[in-house]
Formats: sequence, structure tokens, C-alpha cells
Amino acid sequence: MEIWNKLLNRMMRASRMDSSLYEETETDDDALGQAVMIALLASAATGVGMALAGVIGGAGLLWPVWGLFSGFFASLAGWVAWVLITYFLGSTFLKGPEKVSLAELGRTLGFANSPGTLRILAFIPVLGWLVILLTGIWTLASGIVAVRQSLEFPSARAAATCLPGWLLYMAVLLLVYVWLPSPFKMFPG
Repeated sequence: MEIWNKLLNRMMRASRMDSSLYEETETDDDALGQAVMIALLASAATGVGMALAGVIGGAGLLWPVWGLFSGFFASLAGWVAWVLITYFLGSTFLKGPEKVSLAELGRTLGFANSPGTLRILAFIPVLGWLVILLTGIWTLASGIVAVRQSLEFPSARAAATCLPGWLLYMAVLLLVYVWLPSPFKMFPG
């Protein structure tokens, strides 16, 4: 139980963009498991939100399974792409004074993904896409703090490092949400 309390506490601190949390997780090798768990929790929340969107939208019996898997894998793949692109940019073109490893950046961006757990609310009719977008913006803001702390960048440089990968992440999530049959039934008209 103490492990879950510690994880939840760290997720809350990450969501509040507590820069000391990102400093803490950058150097904590044991935090990689927690960061991956957060990415999996956010992905599962996305899948459940999309599955429920289909149920509410009356998209048929196969929708819950399809929405769950497509939402989960789109979120997880988007997060992995975000980490890899951010690492590439932060260690090459936008390289700063601080050398960073993929594991360090993965830990901090894993924690930055904490607001993604709220994507479980993507089932809300008409507003589901907005839930995805707003949690995405919140995740980006947390990611900028994470990169700023990991790479010791100024905020503007951290934003430039995070933005390309995050745009791909959000594009994947929103495309899956819009292309699947049920969300169209949730829009008016």
C-alpha cells in the first residue's frame, strides 16, 4: 500500500508541475518502473475512456474492445514517440550543457504524463475530444518542466524540445478518437 501511496503522491506533484519532483526522479533509477506504470495507467485510462465513448454512443458490441485497445495502444505509442523525439532533439540539435540519458528523460516524461490518467473522461458526449486536448496541454506543460529540469534548459528551449514529439503524441490520440465510429455520434448535427 505504501508503494501506491508514494506513486500517487509523486503523480500529484508531477501534475502540479513541482520542479523538485522532476529533479528527484531524474536521478532516481528506481523511478523508471513508476514512470512506466504512469504511462501504462494513462494509456489504460485513455482506452477505457474511448471504450465508454463507444458504449454511450451506441456504436455496437465490438466497440468497447476496439476502443479499449486502440485508445491504449495509441496513447502508449504516442508517449513512447514523445520520449524518443524529445530525447533525440535534446541530445543533438538542441543539446545543452547537461548530458541526459534516455532513461532519465523517460523517467521525467513518464511522470509528466500523470495528467493523462484523466483521459478516462473522454467518454463525455461532445466534450471527449476536449478532455483529450486539455489533458494533452497539461501533459505538455508538465513535460516542459520535466525537460527543463532534466536538461537544465531555459523554459523556451525546453518547450522547443518537447513540442515536436508532443504534437505527434496528440495527433495520434485525436486521430484515433475521431476515426473510430462512436465519437462522430457524439458531435451535434
